[in-house]
Amino acid sequence: MSTLLSLGHGYSARAFARLLVPLGWRVIGTTRSATKAEAFRAEGVEPLLWPGDLGPALADATHILASAAPDGQGDPFLRAVPDLARSKAAWVGYLSTTGVYGDHQGGWVDETTPLTPASERGRQRVVAESQWRATGLPVHIFRLAGIYGPGRGPFEKVRDGTARRIIKPGQVFGRIHVGDIAQVLNASIRRPNPGAAYNVCDDNPCPPEEVLSYAAQLLGLPDPPAIDFDTAEMTEMARSFYGESKRTRNTLIKTELGVKLLYPDYPTGLQALLAEETASAAAPLSGSGRHR
Repeated sequence: MSTLLSLGHGYSARAFARLLVPLGWRVIGTTRSATKAEAFRAEGVEPLLWPGDLGPALADATHILASAAPDGQGDPFLRAVPDLARSKAAWVGYLSTTGVYGDHQGGWVDETTPLTPASERGRQRVVAESQWRATGLPVHIFRLAGIYGPGRGPFEKVRDGTARRIIKPGQVFGRIHVGDIAQVLNASIRRPNPGAAYNVCDDNPCPPEEVLSYAAQLLGLPDPPAIDFDTAEMTEMARSFYGESKRTRNTLIKTELGVKLLYPDYPTGLQALLAEETASAAAPLSGSGRHR
């Protein structure tokens, strides 16, 4: 049986597990939360409370996915579990970010672009990438754009009136639906290339205010208010995202991994999210009236 050990089993990893479990995979996911552990179990994932003993899970793991956020010293799992470097896993994936490329003032980047992070988070990811590569394990790096998907769409803020369109001329972001992250990871497992790095983003980098406007349009609501970036009240973390503007090429996931994006642009992705929300809201009212 193939076994995935998911280190820092978060939003993207859970989407990947939902793809693997029906295929007969055993998935073990670490968490610091007993509440989340119960949610994992309901999804067919074996929870492993962290900090804890990774030894048995590490011995069983045929594949490892690392998605825990790094800190100033790099990847926390590599630091806490030296035995990770002695794993016999056939495939290791590390979830990084396109933030490692830094600011390119709206220009294009690809996997050969030098890593020149502009933020502390980006610098920490560069360190963690290097640490994973240095293990000698069959590591694959996945540099993710802005993640959205079920539970992480713009509709709630648009509906409740808290959404704001932050206007910064020339600002461009990339994004990726979590369902496409899962299929990219699965494609890499089927076509392993240790040492490879992949940009995981859709085909449509664009100004972020476009996405909110389209979400409002889908809901039949007015555009959220436009606010100039220079005067907008934002957290430091949110403001730091606007310190980088780039367009990220995703050619390699298509040519090397054979991926055809399920959601190649934000209109496709948002339409699907809204359809899922609508279907979920209507489900208890359908059929015989019994909740399943």
